[in-house]
Amino acid sequence: MSAVDYPNKHEEQLQWRVVDIAVASVIGVASALIYWVVAIVSSGPWTILDGVIPGLAGIINGLWLFAGPLAAVIVRKPGVAIYAEVVAGVLEALFGNQWGGAETFAIALVQGLGAEVVFLILRYKRWNMGAVVLSGAISGLGCWAYSFFTNLQSIDILGSYGIMYAVTTIISGAIFAGVLMWYLYIAIAKTGALDAFESGREIRGVSD
Repeated sequence: MSAVDYPNKHEEQLQWRVVDIAVASVIGVASALIYWVVAIVSSGPWTILDGVIPGLAGIINGLWLFAGPLAAVIVRKPGVAIYAEVVAGVLEALFGNQWGGAETFAIALVQGLGAEVVFLILRYKRWNMGAVVLSGAISGLGCWAYSFFTNLQSIDILGSYGIMYAVTTIISGAIFAGVLMWYLYIAIAKTGALDAFESGREIRGVSD
């Protein structure tokens, strides 16, 4: 039998298991509940922030972006960021929000792709804080782009509002979906709850 018949360790690590699907789904469901609550309570703060500085309301957007980066850093499988973000978006729409099912699914897909592409570029080999923060930031960039191309066409994308909205959304993604999710992952891993994953054993120093 030739060497090509044997998958290398990295290829094996990228294959989805039942536990990967289960945990990614749990993250998606939990995130959906938070997304739904944020959708309900955000209209007031959104108006206030945009009244202070037009485009500042983008700082809230990271609260809809964290499912993908969190699932990715824990499960570490191709496509998991997209999967978790889409599950969260679809369930949020089913719970009921102001955007409806099709639009929520579409933006969740774009945000998930934004989060996923960072780990794809890194070939699913780097799982440090920088990668997770960048994943959250690029997810924010996707959120901003989708919003402008679908709902904010009448606003100059390179005008003061467009630029401020981009900056605040990207920063929000980096903070809420990046920095905070990194430390949440560390906290969960330290409890031993993630010992079924390399990501959990890595933090606790536990061997396979």
